[in-house]
Order: sequence, then C-alpha cells, then structure tokens
Amino acid sequence: MGNTAGLVLAAGAGRRFGQPKALVEYDGRSLLDRAVATLRDGGCRQVLAVLGAGAEQALAAATEAFTPVMNRRWGQGLSTSLKAGLAAVPSRYDGVVVTLVDQPRIEAEAVRRIIAAAAEGATIAVATYAGRRGHPMYFAREHLDGIAAGAVGDRGARDFIAANGDLVREVACPGDPLDVDTPADLEALQHPSPA
Repeated sequence: MGNTAGLVLAAGAGRRFGQPKALVEYDGRSLLDRAVATLRDGGCRQVLAVLGAGAEQALAAATEAFTPVMNRRWGQGLSTSLKAGLAAVPSRYDGVVVTLVDQPRIEAEAVRRIIAAAAEGATIAVATYAGRRGHPMYFAREHLDGIAAGAVGDRGARDFIAANGDLVREVACPGDPLDVDTPADLEALQHPSPA
C-alpha cells in the first residue's frame, strides 16, 4: 500500500495525566502499542515512535515492534518531537503518516484511507471526523523540511498546512479522534455514560 512510513509522537510527560501517555493502558494495551499497531495495520511499512519522558519504561514495556527516536528536548514542546521524527524517516520512504499517542480510537482504516489518498497523488492528506480535521496526517517527502522549519513550541504542522491549503486533501475517516489527556478522559472511554 505505498511506500510509506508511520510516525507516532509519544514523547510528552503527560502532566495532566500524571504519567507519560506512552505508558498509559487502555483496554489492556499501552497507548504506544496501540498507536504503533494502528499505523502498521493501516499499511505503514515501518513505524517510528518519538520517545522522551519515560522512554526507558516505554521501551521496556512495548510489545509492538517500532523504531525508537529519542527526543531529549521533549520538554520544549510537540514541535521538537515532530522535527526529530521527520528527520529520522528513512530516505527510502516517499512520505510519512503522523499520528499522536493519546488518541486510542483512531482506526487502522483511517490510516489506509490516508495512504490511499497519497497513492492517488495527494502530497498532504488529513483525516476528518464529522468534517473536523484531525490525525492521522500524511506528508510527502517533499514537504518534510518545510514542516520541520515551521514547527515551533507546541505547534506542529498546523501552520504549514494552513499555508498550503491548496495542496491539502481531506479524507473522511471512521473512528474517534478523542484525546486522552486526563484519567477522567480514559475513564470516559472505558465506561461511556449512557446516552
């Protein structure tokens, strides 16, 4: 399904959660393992994961195979993880699908649809959920340097996408992009209140 790598951003300390989110368990698996498996099952030929806070524990606990990328500057914001991850994507790949570790209900089908859009010629593809943009996102290799140059603080690819709107293909995807930022968020996923 294309010559595409996957990239999980998983370096943050998870301050609101009380532990690095790469280590948090949901439905019997760590969020890191779930994110790696989602990218692999969606068609990414190699999955890289950017680790920072709790990196040693995350590596020791992981059961899914991935290429670790260490970000020792993780405390300076998401942009440092994105830059480290993009720089580590092997040159043999035409592009990369990027996702976040704290969205456990992103589905492999979303990754497949994003990669299919790339195969059809999209150089930037962004998943949408009920019309709202989210992850995963695909970036062709030709854009990686520009994305890295524009990423600052906790702003990742957002500014680059906004500046290149004519290149963006939105892809309607199944799943739920809800972030797990706190223990209450996790509890709500595990035990949803009746509608």
